[in-house]
Amino acid sequence: MESREISRAVIKRLPRYYRYLGDLLDEKVDRISSNELSQKMHVTASQIRQDLNNFGGFGQQGYGYNVAFLHKEIGKILGLDVVHSMIIIGAGNLGQALANYGGFDRKGFRLEGIFDVNPDLKGKPVQDLKIQMVNSLPAFLKKNPVEIAILTLPRGSAQEMADILVQNGIRAIWNFAHVDLDTPENVIVENVHLSESLMTLSYNLSSRNPD
Repeated sequence: MESREISRAVIKRLPRYYRYLGDLLDEKVDRISSNELSQKMHVTASQIRQDLNNFGGFGQQGYGYNVAFLHKEIGKILGLDVVHSMIIIGAGNLGQALANYGGFDRKGFRLEGIFDVNPDLKGKPVQDLKIQMVNSLPAFLKKNPVEIAILTLPRGSAQEMADILVQNGIRAIWNFAHVDLDTPENVIVENVHLSESLMTLSYNLSSRNPD
C-alpha cells in the first residue's frame, strides 16, 4: 500500500470500526454494506467509504464488506496482529483498575508489570502480577523488552518518570497524568485527560440545555 498521511480524525474512528465489526462477528453477520454500517455507527456511508479507501477500500460494489476480513484488516492497521508488552507506573486506584481490566489481552496488549513508590504496596498481587517498586524499573526494563508504559501518576511526578522511561527504551506512553509530557519525537504519547473529557461533556450538555 502506498504510504500516505492519514488524518488523526480517521485514525480515531478506526477503533470504533473494529469494535462494531467485532460485535457483528459475535452476531454471526457475514457481510454488511456501508449504508447498514452507517446506521449502526451513526457515521455517514460516504464517510465510511472515504475512511476505508485510505487503506485500500476493502469493499466490493453490490456486495459490501466481508465482516471477518474487514475486522482482521483493520486489526492489522491498528497493530493488533502482534502482541504489545506494557507496564503500569502508579498502582493507585486507577492503575489497579487498568491492571484488572480483562480486555487488554484479547486485543494483543500484555501487561508485564505494575510499579509504585509506596512501600506499603510492595508485593501486593494485582491479577497475576505483584506490585514492584519504581526503583527496580531500570533493571526490569533491561531484562524485559517493553514497548508501552501507562502513567497513572500525580502530575508533579509524571515528567520525571517519563524521562526515566524514555532513557530505558520505552517507545510509547499512555498518559493519564494531568500534564502534557515533553518527550523526543520518536516517543509516542497518547494523553487521556479525564477532566478535559468531562468538561467537553459538560459543554455539550450545557449547549443543549440553555438557561
